[in-house]
Amino acid sequence: MRLSNLTLYKLTLSFGTFALAVAGAASTYRVTLFERSMFGATELKPGDYKIELRDGKAVIKAGRKRVEAPVRVETADERFPSTSVRYSNGDGKYHVQEIRVGGTNTKLIFNN
Repeated sequence: MRLSNLTLYKLTLSFGTFALAVAGAASTYRVTLFERSMFGATELKPGDYKIELRDGKAVIKAGRKRVEAPVRVETADERFPSTSVRYSNGDGKYHVQEIRVGGTNTKLIFNN
């Protein structure tokens, strides 16, 4: 069976597009904040947020609100049963230090 040049071109283009999509995909997680929470100098209200990881940064989004914060990703030995947020509270505000992503062994460490 011989493929025409057009069919071969379409097949190559489709494969290339798929490979770029997979390579460029960012890790995405969801978290619910129950307290007013500080990410760096930005305070977020309680609510549901989406976190995308890209190039050593976490992009925290809810609607039009968008905050970027440096993040380090660590892998724990075991999966976390639920998502939890760890805070520091030295100045009376809740600064997010760590998010343990439920159902995974992923820890997001924030440097405040």
